[in-house]
Amino acid sequence: MPKLHVKKGDLVQVIAGKDKGAKGRVIRALPREDRVVVEGVNLIKKHSKVTHQGPRGAKEGGVQTLEASIHVSNVKKLKDDAKTDEAKKDDKPAKKAAAADESGEDN
Repeated sequence: MPKLHVKKGDLVQVIAGKDKGAKGRVIRALPREDRVVVEGVNLIKKHSKVTHQGPRGAKEGGVQTLEASIHVSNVKKLKDDAKTDEAKKDDKPAKKAAAADESGEDN
């Protein structure tokens, strides 16, 4: 199974597409399709008809607005420090741990 750079619950920013610049949390990660669902991003309208099947009878029909998936390459992970107020003002991309020490050599 492929590995994604984001997981469920991460704070991300959309960097490409119609919702470019939007920020939100990852609701669902779909690693087999290389896609993620972000709350409030890529909203679609889904029409459903009334059905009378199922264990409890009728299901309501109508138009629902819900989030569709977007490709994982179109999002970047943001720092998510809920403990500090500075992090909310300063949405910078998450940094990887430094692999080099003071001498500049890789480990």
